[in-house]
This record gives sequence, C-alpha cells and structure tokens, in this order.
Amino acid sequence: MGLITKELSSKAMVPVCRQIATAYGAGLPIVKVIEHVGTASKNPHVKKVMLSISNDLAQGDTLAEATHKQTEYLSPFFVNLLSSGEMSGNLDVMLKDLADYYEDKLALKRKIMGQLAYPTILLMMCWFLGTFAVGIIAVAMEGLEGTGGGIDGVMAYVEQYIHFQVKALIVFAALAGIAIALARMGVLKWITGLVTTFIWPISNVTRKLGMARFFRSLSLMLSSGLGIIPCITKSAQVTDNPYIEQDLLKSIPHIQDGKTLVESFQDSKLMTPLAREMLAVGEQSGKLEYQLKKAASYHQDEADHAIKQAVTILTTLIMVSVFILIGGIVIYFWTNLYGGLMDGLDI
Repeated sequence: MGLITKELSSKAMVPVCRQIATAYGAGLPIVKVIEHVGTASKNPHVKKVMLSISNDLAQGDTLAEATHKQTEYLSPFFVNLLSSGEMSGNLDVMLKDLADYYEDKLALKRKIMGQLAYPTILLMMCWFLGTFAVGIIAVAMEGLEGTGGGIDGVMAYVEQYIHFQVKALIVFAALAGIAIALARMGVLKWITGLVTTFIWPISNVTRKLGMARFFRSLSLMLSSGLGIIPCITKSAQVTDNPYIEQDLLKSIPHIQDGKTLVESFQDSKLMTPLAREMLAVGEQSGKLEYQLKKAASYHQDEADHAIKQAVTILTTLIMVSVFILIGGIVIYFWTNLYGGLMDGLDI
C-alpha cells in the first residue's frame, strides 16, 4: 500500500501468492489456506484482506465474490485470474502462475531501482554541490576584493544556502503533493505517459515492458478459460500505461468482426512484426498460449537490454552536465579572479 493507492504492493503479494499456491497444491481447502496465510502474515494490510476473504468464503461466497469485495486492495488482474481459475477448475495452475508473475514483477522493479540508484545520486550531488559552489566562489571573490568574505561572509552564506535549500525542499514537497493528488484522480498517468511512452530512451523501456506484461497476462488469462475479448481488455489494463492500453484496444473491433489476432492488431503501432509473426504461428499451430509466453519472454529480454541502455545514456548525460557545471564554475572563478587583479592594477 502507498500514498497513491491502497492496493497491496508486489512485495506484499509475492509471499501471499506463493504460500497460497503451495498450500492449496498440497490439497488443503482454499478457505483454510487463505485463513492460515492471513493469520501468519506480519503485514497488517495483508492480514486484514486475507481474513476478510476467508470469512466471506466460510459464509458461502465463492472465491470470485470474496475477492471482488477486496478490489480496493487487490489488483483487478489478481481478482480476475482467481475468478477464472475457480470457474475453469484450474485454480492450482492460476495460483502458481500468479506467484511467478508477482515474483517476476518484483524482481524487475528492484532491477530498475538498482540501475537508477547511481544516476539519482549523481543528480543529487550535482544539485547540492553545484548550488553551494557557485555561491561560495562569490564569497571568496569578495574576500579577494576586500569588500567582504572572511569567516563572517562564509557563515552568512552557509545560513543563506540552508534557507535556500529549505525553500527548495518545500517546493519539491508541494510538487510531490500535487502529483499524488493528480495520481489519485487518474490524471498523472496521462501526463507521465507522454514522457515515458514517446520520449527516447525511456520510451524504448516503457514499450518493451508494456508489451511483455501484455503478452504474459494474455497467456495467463487465456489459459484460465476467459474469452479472447475480455482477455485482451484486461491484459491491456495490466500494462499500466493509458497510451499503450489504447493502442492495444484498437484490436477489439476487428476481433468482433471475426478477424484473426494478427489481422486484429494490424492498427497497433506497438505490436512489432516479430510479435505478429509469433501470434500467427500460435494461431496456426493451436499453441497460442505457448507462443504468447515466448513473446512475453522475448520482450522482457528486450526490456532488460533497453533498461541498461537507457541507464547508460542517462548516466552519460548527467556526467556531461556535471563536467559542464564544474567547467563553468572554474571559468567563473578564474575570470573573476583575473578580472579583479586587473582592475586592482588599473589594467
């Protein structure tokens, strides 16, 4: 759970899904399994949700009905797969797939955060040290010119610098608050989506990850017995990007007209020729779910490569910016130093 949504995080869902899948696969009743997971969980939010589902099941609700009551905390993807697994009699398979899905999602999130840690530290150092250096040089120049500087000048500047950073943090906090409000209204994803979907090199990562999630989800949902249209609709939502979702949903009218999947995705700008070829092979061979998993794996590998490439590019840009900043500070210092000396010599 976070500031933007009450939905349980991937980190919380990984042990939940794995424990439920393992216990249910061992032959325990689903009511007892969910009750045990809720009781044993140290996460208060997980405990609350799992025990609520267990109580509803004990009172006669189906798993679909019980989980649907917790959509404030559980993702639609999780609820839909469990419901489909229950209806098709493949609940054990769906539980294992869900466990794998959330583990892969968490691993990817950690990989991205790890890759972005170094560029983020560079940016912070550039901001704090850069803004401090510009001012301290001005103080040093005043000391050389005899118009100020010294210990008193340095102390006055440090106090001024602290006030400046406090104001900057207040502005940052205000912007973060606005972003959270927009996210809860569902507006922020449209704003950030413009950047992440259409501006290189981030767009390359976003599109590959979005398609990997789509194919993975579509494979899981089709194996649960859902119809192709609701599968595509719900899988497009899993991409968590409104522009990618809109692009994929262009296929729905074509499917309703009786066209094949390959023909239906002809208007999609994000569906690569290789992905279309894999869909065609899957439809012709009758192994669509298998081909969708292969397509998901391919796009995931491509996304991993794109992440490394994007981080390298961003790190290089940041380093270049730091060198330009340092060069500017050095030029500013020596220009003012020699300028002051020349003025003092009346040259």
